[in-house]
Amino acid sequence: MSGTTQLHIDGRPVRVKAGSSVAAALRVAGGTGTARTSVTGQPRAPFCGMGVCQECRVRVDGRRMLACQTVCAEGMQVETTA
Repeated sequence: MSGTTQLHIDGRPVRVKAGSSVAAALRVAGGTGTARTSVTGQPRAPFCGMGVCQECRVRVDGRRMLACQTVCAEGMQVETTA
């Protein structure tokens, strides 16, 4: 697992280490959260890192996915907004 992978997060190109999770890419990109919001409207972010909490839901190439369970792929389109 060497090299890098480029994906797009909310239309912005982001380059990460190959094999990184989408949750890690969100952090590298400086994002503050995902499509989920709290009851007060604050953005939610990955919490448990293993898919249990469901707080890291995003859209990957049009499909709802868990960012912490999804490995980045070249050209992947990630949307953090609902």
